Amino acid sequence: MAATWPSGLVATEAVAAQLLGVLWFVSVTTGPWGAAAIAAASSEETIKYPKINDATQEPVNCTNYTAHVPCFPAPNITCKDFGGNETHFTGNEVGFLKPVSCRNVLILCRNGYSYKVAVALSLFLGWLGADRFYLGYPALGLLKFCTVGFCGIGSLIDFILISMQIVGPSDGSSYIIDYYGTRLTRLSITNETFRKTQLYP
Repeated sequence: MAATWPSGLVATEAVAAQLLGVLWFVSVTTGPWGAAAIAAASSEETIKYPKINDATQEPVNCTNYTAHVPCFPAPNITCKDFGGNETHFTGNEVGFLKPVSCRNVLILCRNGYSYKVAVALSLFLGWLGADRFYLGYPALGLLKFCTVGFCGIGSLIDFILISMQIVGPSDGSSYIIDYYGTRLTRLSITNETFRKTQLYP
């Protein structure tokens, strides 16, 4: 036998749910987070892509692994800071600078180390040690040359290590890779990434 609810109770619950929805909408749009929520929902800013240096394939003004990209608020936007000061934007002013991560690519007296060249040398001339000579490891390059790439096994291992960007240039710099190309990012455990166990009272 199915239970039936009185029709008056269902109508009261529907009205209560609608009233709660309206109250929630009013509190979100008028509360302290309302302006931030509306701005995030309507995408009222334009972030310019960083200007890329052709030689390094990294953003211009990259210092300490960070470059700053200007962000322009949309026209007719007024922002109020915590002090109550209002700023009106026309769409041409920089609202803030967004930090973008970049890599350390050293270019001293040479053109840097290209990832494409290193992989091609490792694939085709790795048995002669050309990849290790190119990356600045002359002793390993000579050893590979004398042993014909450690009988092919060392050439295969070096090709895998260079392709995965585990072996890089000897001076500690990064490969020059197209800015929008294939890049690997190493994940490591730090104080920010380590997941600590939750302590419950």
